[in-house]
Amino acid sequence: SRRALLAAGGGAVTAAALSGVEPAARHRDPYLLRPPGAGLVDFDALCVRCGACVRVCPSQGLQPSLFEAGVQGFLTPRLVPRLGACSFPCAACGQVCPTGALPRLTLAEKQAMPIGLARIDRDRCLPWAYNTSCIVCEEACPIADKAIALDEVEAADAYGGTILLQRPRVFQERCIGCGICENKCPLGGEAAIRVFALAASLV
Repeated sequence: SRRALLAAGGGAVTAAALSGVEPAARHRDPYLLRPPGAGLVDFDALCVRCGACVRVCPSQGLQPSLFEAGVQGFLTPRLVPRLGACSFPCAACGQVCPTGALPRLTLAEKQAMPIGLARIDRDRCLPWAYNTSCIVCEEACPIADKAIALDEVEAADAYGGTILLQRPRVFQERCIGCGICENKCPLGGEAAIRVFALAASLV
């Protein structure tokens, strides 16, 4: 019967989740940013979802995952830059982790540890899409050598004249994915510059 078929389907989904088998599409959310150092260890096996790192995060950018990391990643920490960037002068998450899921990095190690890569959406970025001056992301970047450069270009204004604009671009080799550029982007809703998880960024 239809009821039996639905019950069997539900049971199969539950069994798959409990056995660690998940649909391939759920394996990697392109915006799933883990705290610094998580990629150095077997994070999924070591994280006990205690929430210590989430509570100590000064920007409140660390949040518990729902299903972004699949069923098995439920309540594991993820960085949500639009809520709060990974604070550059902070390495607290690794210091409070009780299991080693987040290594105890020194501040210098943490500041050089990539967790993602920023990418500019030229269809939304003010200087790229609307010929409107904005250099917020470059100004906000905390990297000493700046992971965002500004290229000066000539563009047409709304009245048919010519203006000089500075358009941002990302130095991939310098960006650590802290997310402050995404956090500070003045656009409403989705930022014009977003941080992708490293694996997704390199595709």
